Amino acid sequence: MSKAGAARKLAAAALYGGGGLSALGAGLYGVLTAEARLARKTIGPARDEPPPDATGWYGRGRPGPAIKVALLGDSSAAGYGCERVEDTPGSLIATALAEHADRRVYLREFCVVGAKSSDLAAQVDRALLVEPEVTVILIGGNDVTHTVRPSQSVRALSEGVRRLIATGSTVVVGTCPDLGTVQPIAPPLKQIARAWSRRLAAAQTIAVIEEGGRTVSLGDVLGPEFAAAPALLFGPDQFHPSEQGYRALAGVLIPSVLASLEQTPAEESVLAAVRGEGVLPITRAAVQAVNEPGTELGGTEIGGRRAGVRGLWVELRHRLPQRFVPGQAPEESESAEAAETAARADSPETDAD
Repeated sequence: MSKAGAARKLAAAALYGGGGLSALGAGLYGVLTAEARLARKTIGPARDEPPPDATGWYGRGRPGPAIKVALLGDSSAAGYGCERVEDTPGSLIATALAEHADRRVYLREFCVVGAKSSDLAAQVDRALLVEPEVTVILIGGNDVTHTVRPSQSVRALSEGVRRLIATGSTVVVGTCPDLGTVQPIAPPLKQIARAWSRRLAAAQTIAVIEEGGRTVSLGDVLGPEFAAAPALLFGPDQFHPSEQGYRALAGVLIPSVLASLEQTPAEESVLAAVRGEGVLPITRAAVQAVNEPGTELGGTEIGGRRAGVRGLWVELRHRLPQRFVPGQAPEESESAEAAETAARADSPETDAD
C-alpha cells in the first residue's frame, strides 16, 4: 500500500470509529497495563499548584489596536512545570508576536492541565467572548494516555475549530505530540503510544484543514532536539517539557501564528522547493507532516478549486525560524474595556459545563 493509501486508511479509521486496544490479546494487554502503571509511578502525581497564567497584555509602547490571542488546550499549552510565567508557551508566543508584528497583544489563556479534546467545547465557549483574531490549540496527548477513540477526539476538535473560524478567528493547531519519546514509557507500550499519537495527529490534521484552520506537526514535540537531549528538554517528571523544552515548542508555533495573521517575511510569500515546500493532496501531506516535526499545513486552491480527485489541496511549508524573543511577564490590564472583556470570559454562566 502506498503512503497516500495508508494515510487515507488511517484517517478513515480515526475519523469514523477505529482506534481502541480491543484487538490486543489478553497477554499483551496485561504487559501494557503493567508498563503504564510503572510509567505513572515514575512520572509521579500531578502538581497541586497550577502553572503561571500568561493572560494579559504584551508589547508595552507598541501601537494598537491589540491583537487578541486565545490559547486553548492542555498542560502543554498551559506550561505545566514552569515556575515563571515568562517561560510558559503563552508568554513566549505573545511576546514574540508583539515584537515581530510590532503590535500590542492581548493573550487570554483558557487551557487546562489534564484537558482532553472533549473539554475543548467549554474552552471555546469562553474564548469566543474575547473575540480572538487568532486561536492557538494544543491538544491530544491526554486523549492518547486515556485511550480515547480518535474518532471522538477528532470530532470534538473539528467542532471547536469550526465554531472559532465561523466567528472570524484564524486557528493554529499544534497536533498531538509523539508520546513514544517519553522516557518512562518502555517497549512495547512505547511503540503503541507512538503509533496511536501519530495516527491521531494525522487525523487531527485532516479535520482541522477541512474546517479552514492550519496545523503544525509537533511530532516528538521539539523536533530532533527532543531525542538528542531528553535530559535537558524534559522536565523533572520526565513527561512534560522543561523550560528549554517549552521554548523550543513555542519556537515551532510562532512562525505559523505570525503567518495566520499575514505577518510573514517577504521571502516566505511563495513556496520554496529548496525547503521541501509544495502543494500536495491532503492525505499525502498529513502523513508527511507526521514524520517531519515543525511542518505547517493549510488549505489552498489550484485553478480556483480547493480539491482534486485525491481530496483537498494543501500547502506544505517549513517556516523559517524567527529570532528568539525572551518571554515577558504580562501586564494585568490596560483599560476598563479590557477588564470587562476578561470578566465576561470568566463569568459563571460560561463555566456551567
